Amino acid sequence: MLSKSWQADRGNLGTDFLATDHFAVATLNSEEESDPPTYKDAFPPLPEKAACLESAQEPAGAWSNKIRPIKASVITQVFHVPLEERKYKDMNQFGEGEQAKICLEIMQRTGAHLELSLAKDQGLSIMVSGKLDAVMKARKDIVARLQTQASATVTIPKEHHRFVIGKNGEKLQDLELKTATKIQIPRPDDPSNQIKITGTKEGIEKARHEVLLISAEQDKRAVERLEVEKAFHPFIAGPYNRLVGEIMQETGTRINIPPPSVNRTEIVFTGEKEQLAQAVARIKKIYEEKKKKTTTIAVEVKKSQHKYVIGPKGNSLQEILERTGVSVEIPPSDSISETVILRGEPEKLGQALTEVYAKANSFTVSSVSAPSWLHRFIIGKKGQNLAKITQQMPKVHIEFTEGEDKITLEGPTEDVSVAQEQIEGMVKDLINRMDYVEINIDHKFHRHLIGKSGANINRIKDQYKVSVRIPPDSEKSNLIRIEGDPQGVQQAKRELLELASRMENERTKDLIIEQRFHRTIIGQKGERIREIRDKFPEVENSYSISVPIFKQFHKNIIGKGGANIKKIREESNTKIDLPAENSNSETIVITGKRANCEAARSRILSIQKDLANIAEVEVSIPAKLHNSLIGTKGRLIRSIMEECGGVHIHFPVEGSGSDTVVIRGPSSDVEKAKKQLLHLAEEKQTKSFTVDIRAKPEYHKFLIGKGGGKIRKVRDSTGARIIFPAAEDKDQDLITIIGKEDAVREAQKELEALIQNLDNVVEDYMLVDPKHHRHFVIRRGQVLREIAEEYGGVMVSFPRSGTQSDKVTLKGAKDCVEAAKKRIQEIIEDLEAQVTVECAIPQKFHRSVMGPKGSRIQQITRDYNVQIKFPDREENPVHSVEPSIQENGEEAGEGRETKETDPGSPRRCDIIIISGRKEKCEAAKEALEALVPVTIEVEVPFDLHRYIIGQKGSGIRKMMDEFEVNIHVPAPELQSDIIAITGLAANLDRAKTGLLDRVKELQAEQEDRALRSFKLSVTVDPKYHPKIIGRKGAVITQIRLEHEVNIQFPDKDDGNQDQITITGYEKNTEAARDAILKIVGELEQMVSEDVPLDHRVHARIIGARGKAIRKIMDEFKVDIRFPQSGAPDPNCVTVTGLPENVEEAIDHILNLEEEYLADVVDSEALQVYMKPPAHEESKAPSKGFVVRDAPWTSNTSEKAPDMSSSEEFPSFGAQVAPKTLPWGPKR
Repeated sequence: MLSKSWQADRGNLGTDFLATDHFAVATLNSEEESDPPTYKDAFPPLPEKAACLESAQEPAGAWSNKIRPIKASVITQVFHVPLEERKYKDMNQFGEGEQAKICLEIMQRTGAHLELSLAKDQGLSIMVSGKLDAVMKARKDIVARLQTQASATVTIPKEHHRFVIGKNGEKLQDLELKTATKIQIPRPDDPSNQIKITGTKEGIEKARHEVLLISAEQDKRAVERLEVEKAFHPFIAGPYNRLVGEIMQETGTRINIPPPSVNRTEIVFTGEKEQLAQAVARIKKIYEEKKKKTTTIAVEVKKSQHKYVIGPKGNSLQEILERTGVSVEIPPSDSISETVILRGEPEKLGQALTEVYAKANSFTVSSVSAPSWLHRFIIGKKGQNLAKITQQMPKVHIEFTEGEDKITLEGPTEDVSVAQEQIEGMVKDLINRMDYVEINIDHKFHRHLIGKSGANINRIKDQYKVSVRIPPDSEKSNLIRIEGDPQGVQQAKRELLELASRMENERTKDLIIEQRFHRTIIGQKGERIREIRDKFPEVENSYSISVPIFKQFHKNIIGKGGANIKKIREESNTKIDLPAENSNSETIVITGKRANCEAARSRILSIQKDLANIAEVEVSIPAKLHNSLIGTKGRLIRSIMEECGGVHIHFPVEGSGSDTVVIRGPSSDVEKAKKQLLHLAEEKQTKSFTVDIRAKPEYHKFLIGKGGGKIRKVRDSTGARIIFPAAEDKDQDLITIIGKEDAVREAQKELEALIQNLDNVVEDYMLVDPKHHRHFVIRRGQVLREIAEEYGGVMVSFPRSGTQSDKVTLKGAKDCVEAAKKRIQEIIEDLEAQVTVECAIPQKFHRSVMGPKGSRIQQITRDYNVQIKFPDREENPVHSVEPSIQENGEEAGEGRETKETDPGSPRRCDIIIISGRKEKCEAAKEALEALVPVTIEVEVPFDLHRYIIGQKGSGIRKMMDEFEVNIHVPAPELQSDIIAITGLAANLDRAKTGLLDRVKELQAEQEDRALRSFKLSVTVDPKYHPKIIGRKGAVITQIRLEHEVNIQFPDKDDGNQDQITITGYEKNTEAARDAILKIVGELEQMVSEDVPLDHRVHARIIGARGKAIRKIMDEFKVDIRFPQSGAPDPNCVTVTGLPENVEEAIDHILNLEEEYLADVVDSEALQVYMKPPAHEESKAPSKGFVVRDAPWTSNTSEKAPDMSSSEEFPSFGAQVAPKTLPWGPKR
């Protein structure tokens, strides 16, 4: 701030100087040079010291006060977010994505400045600068949005809550800002005395400590504070806080020890006086004892190893304290100190030191060389490749540094070496089969290459199996990078360059036409605009239609390798955009000319119709009713579509005049939708009536009832349609009733009565045996949440764990409470009627029985309402048989009971336990046994195995997903032809047929590959090779494409320079050979002639960018070469071609020479008469600024200042040695 104001003053000063300067110059110009101004006129002297003293007698002004030092209003805070607490740690690139957006939002909202940096341990360092309140707000936001949030509860008496809140909530706000947490205090009408704190672990500790301090101060019981050195707090707390917990339990005193992150030494005790005194005495005793007995040693441990000594959540420190009784003090993470202090009894320090060094050295750091562009492929999609390594070795931390060609590994020594070996293998494999290329395309075309929602670029990525890196708009870079399979990279490059060249030739122009003329231009029913479009068909049409297609058929529309969609696009000349795989959208968007779009739409719908039992019905409904049937924002039609199994209902375009409505979907659902639509249309025609009523969103589920039972009952009894809001609707309270007036009134009456009952809140209780309580509260109270959702948000409170109360309180609407009680009673009956059934299935089949992500088991548990528990995996299922050991001269086990293992009985690791009602358990057992897979063998030639597996296993994975089986291909070293298929019996036949069909395809491809590998050599003089290749490879590319062959020219160091190799089908290679020989024949007939052409006209004949000479060459079918600069004969031009063409071309060039030469001679003649540029005479040197009576002109010893001296005129900021001058001391 100071610097800014100084610059402003300096600016004003400069302006004053300029004004003086201009004034002086004006004076000089107006007066005679012989009479310059005096020194005192030009430079008036400053007031004398006496004048200052006189003025001092005047009343003190605003400036007379002592200037106070200005305090900086901008503060800076730095804090660290560890890797495990980072919310956005799985980012492709640091500084991008959601994390960057959040930081920008926080900066805009708070006015604070944020700087993020990534530490070596992948933790996040955040520097926040700004005004104090802005920094505090920004810090709170960062913690809430960039750090993973934990939560904890603290229990203090209800009457103390208001002291935590403070006057107008100021204390609570201050506490939240200071600790960067969210503190939730129950409402006054809520009996709960638990305060919930949400935030980071460190913030929660601080907030909890502060809340307990406030409570302790207000507590009517005795409060005592004991000063204990921070270093001795771990001994008082004990390992894992056990010791302080025991003291609290025994004395009934609350003891508040500040957490390590809070720099306080006092321990606060709250409780009854006698018991409090006991607790204080015990802690004092521990403190005094530890003070006498303990000693310290300081050791140096590398800063990078501190986290290994601390361990996850400080567990390693607690472990050392428990085993040795020694406390280990680690310097804070923001300190540069590497000194670790061990405090404990002398005899235990040695053991503790050994443990500290063992933990510090249990980890090692290593690196693997890998080009930075390969890092993404090593990580894999969503980290899949890396996850395989980290799952095997979870303690290994793998770090990729952007822009560096290395990968750093950190973790246990043995694990690191294994992980390093695996990553090196991946790198070697990727380098062998991956390639990359960089292309330059003007950045203004990048968004067109990407396409709408990334459609174009995603298609190229999927089609050619490549990764395309397009720089963000902010970089203004033209460089696009393509990475992946070498062949795919080249194909993607070709397509992107073609798209770019096409866009370069396209032009877009905006016309500004007043809106009132738009309707006239469009014409009646769009006739005029259609006429303009038809007249200029080459102008791109932007007609667009959306086609809803069931999500499961999208992959069939795309086809293998995008074949189907590509064919439809090419044949219909349209742009077709499909939604992303992870999107819920079913809509495919087609853009192009209207007729082409309709044709593409028909093709896509026919594919869907062929694939499934999809019926399409046309219903005639008057066009005037369409808008009312669709409803506000499509609510009404959406409710019909959802009710009828998600059918698609397509209304004609507004204004088309068509009455036809198309319903598409499974046959049964289509009929149901048709019936409802016609009924609704009939109601609308007679007299439709609509009423809106409001109910809290949590009541909706209860009003609808299980499976829609309640609402269906109201619909059936009244005949009115009731529409509840969709998830995306803004007004979530609004329920709409549509139908005939009397039906709507009746339905309204019934619903309002139900809602009124729900608003009538009651509190009730029921008795539940404490042994069943756990079932309701486990998994964070999932069962209770489900009950609350289903029964209008009823609150169910179970007694706190540890108390033996069986009283359960229910609070909510009367009907909801009754229904919830009934449901809880049903659950209890189920729990009491539970039995356990064992189901023996060999362990090797367990994964298959579970299904992908446990889906099959989840389905069985839902269908039969049972619990299924799988046994732990047995690592070495084959037991070694050891000889019987003799003890005391007797056989082992002699004289005592021996428990013989029945070889036929199932092993423990094979037994799956099913819990639930007996009949349900039996049914679930049968369902599980039906999921046990069967294995069949299929003979497939060994040489085809790698093609069946596919690239990175994609082929076999696709078959396994399609047929829901497991396919086992034998290891290559076995050279076996047998492939094993394991799966459900129902799927095996389909899988076998599919596999054999794939074998036939591969064999056909092999045969075709052999035919396509025919090679033919042609002998052609090397001097003709450039002509055969053509300009930018145009000629040879044409031959290659026309005959579908590959043509290889000899390399520079090849011995046979005249051999051209053609590869492809035999007849195609022969046709390509004939085409090449034809070109050679034409070239052999050609002649070359040298023409003397005046070098002064060469540029005119060539033309701008060679346009004129290219035109001549194309017209006469010849090649014309001009001499290079520095050639011995600058006038010699060579013309090559067929004799008659060469003669005609030479005549034409000579005529041009004659014409242009006349112009050259004329211009040279004119140059003679043109006046050469006049050189201005050098003016006399300026005398500069002259003054009279200057100090240096008087008789004093003063002399004029030296303008060239850095001492007389120093530059800003330069150090100059002090020098006494007549001008007085330097300031």
